[in-house]
Amino acid sequence: MIQEIIHVYLMPGMAASPKIFENIKLPKNQFELHLLEWLIPIPKESLSAYALRLSLKVKHDNVVLLGVSFGGILVQEMNKHINIRKLIIVSSVKSSNELPRRMLLAKKTKAYKLLPMQLASNIDLFSKYAFGSNVKKRLELYKKYLSVSDATYLSWAIEQMVCWNQDEFPQEMIHIHGDNDPVFPIKYIGECITVKGGTHIMILNKFKWFNENLPKLILGN
Repeated sequence: MIQEIIHVYLMPGMAASPKIFENIKLPKNQFELHLLEWLIPIPKESLSAYALRLSLKVKHDNVVLLGVSFGGILVQEMNKHINIRKLIIVSSVKSSNELPRRMLLAKKTKAYKLLPMQLASNIDLFSKYAFGSNVKKRLELYKKYLSVSDATYLSWAIEQMVCWNQDEFPQEMIHIHGDNDPVFPIKYIGECITVKGGTHIMILNKFKWFNENLPKLILGN
């Protein structure tokens, strides 16, 4: 009897390359991995419309969607357009209530509109924004994994993340979060699977945890 192959689509974080998943290895007799990439948004495109457009890249039925950080928000929006087998978010948020207070303040004051996009386009400065204050120590690593420097995309992505408005979410969704995430602090996160010592980039440096646990999480009821 031929075993069913489960197709797993992986969405990286804001401005990140699919290379962040290069160490994710699942049993090939059970799973096939597919890497999704960011598209440049159409002017004034809503997050829902963007998610629908990206959903066209999903070429299989009953797939697993896994998204990291802002990619976790995006796969939740994609889930509203296509039928999937399982939804997994990593280092992300399930609702706007889990956003850190600085982002909620930026939404209220519209401060996100003041972020100079010519600076955000600079990979060094944007990687600091995306990954936190320790970025200087690992700048070359982040240069490798950050691939989108288009100012239109960055401006759109920051606004969509800060202004994301979701209160209810699928209860069966799996949320994996590090207890040392400086971008989305664990103190604001509701029910989740907590990875001890996990930071915002744990998909990179805790890949062994994911390789060991993702098959069980995907196959579990």
